Amino acid sequence: MLKKLLFIMLLFQTLISSAQVKTVKNISYANNSDESNTLNIFYKNDDVKNKPVLVFIHGGSWSSGKKETYWWLGRNFARKGIVTVIINYPLAPAAQYEKMAGDCALAVKWVQKNIADYQASGDKIYVMGHSAGAHLGELINADPKYFQQVGIKNPIKGMILNDPFGLDIFEYLISAEKDHYYYDFLRTFTDKQSVWKSASPLNYTKNIHNPHLLFYGAKTYPAIKLQTPRLYEILKANNVPAEMKEIKGKSHVPMISQMIFGGNDLYQEIVGFMLNVSSDK
Repeated sequence: MLKKLLFIMLLFQTLISSAQVKTVKNISYANNSDESNTLNIFYKNDDVKNKPVLVFIHGGSWSSGKKETYWWLGRNFARKGIVTVIINYPLAPAAQYEKMAGDCALAVKWVQKNIADYQASGDKIYVMGHSAGAHLGELINADPKYFQQVGIKNPIKGMILNDPFGLDIFEYLISAEKDHYYYDFLRTFTDKQSVWKSASPLNYTKNIHNPHLLFYGAKTYPAIKLQTPRLYEILKANNVPAEMKEIKGKSHVPMISQMIFGGNDLYQEIVGFMLNVSSDK
């Protein structure tokens, strides 16, 4: 009887919490009718203004995935006082990595200009990505050409990379087994090694100055376990604030799917990181 009562109380609390979250869907960030250039916003319906905003870029090997899959991420962060923007971007084979990254930068520009309408501050923008989404997030953060192309300075206050794949896509493709994943990635990065180098965020680390929070799974892909600590060590050597955590027992997809549960430890880590960085003078 007690267990049943506790379950009912938890369900009631969840429903009340969900009712406090507003969702605005399918906003075009590029002034066109292309679904790949749309975003969803999740924010808590309260009187608090100038909240931090998290822009989430989904993974999917640069060729799959969509913003609708991650509604739970938006709701969970919104309940914790973080306005969350989940974006779509064009996918391979219709687009290659430069188009994807350019549109991600365009989405961030839209957020900077418009997010005050949703109780957040354009001066408190954080970018989070998983897998290929983390690659694109770090690429627009590290290679200055993407924000230059959309006519703004880099507005990203901090980066959160969740099991980032492709930080050095050149290194990966040079040594990777030529399986279906390899040929799938070539649709995004072509077969030119010079392009692979240009697409690798680790080649632009001298441009990185904002704080980073890095996660990778103890059971994830070897390239991620190699390149994530490499980025961390470079950032520390360059006196860039950085934290890194290995998550025990997790492989690649569970590194993001574990966050379906709002009580997952990564939320506390990420929200704490954002609030600490935003409070720094």
